[in-house]
Amino acid sequence: MDVIIQSLGFKHSDNLEQYINEKLEKLSPSDKIIRANVTLFQGPDRSTPSDYCEIRLEVPGPDLFVKEQDERFEQAIDECINKLQGILRKQKEKMVDAHRRAGAE
Repeated sequence: MDVIIQSLGFKHSDNLEQYINEKLEKLSPSDKIIRANVTLFQGPDRSTPSDYCEIRLEVPGPDLFVKEQDERFEQAIDECINKLQGILRKQKEKMVDAHRRAGAE
């Protein structure tokens, strides 16, 4: 899987890049993920710290997109990965159910 990381308005650290790669490795390789586009940016209001993470997974069919906000990038990344795991799990369950229904007929 290709991973493209963009940070808007700042330079992300190597540690943050490594953290993102580690988290993305948790997604199942059987999900046929072609590319992950990760965009990190800070909120418009600097008085209240809010960091944003957007992840777009390019998969066969429609792309999957999640966006999360938290006080730290790591927490926003974790929330995005958790949401993506749930979405991928639901898609896989739907596919398995469809195959079972087709086989029962």
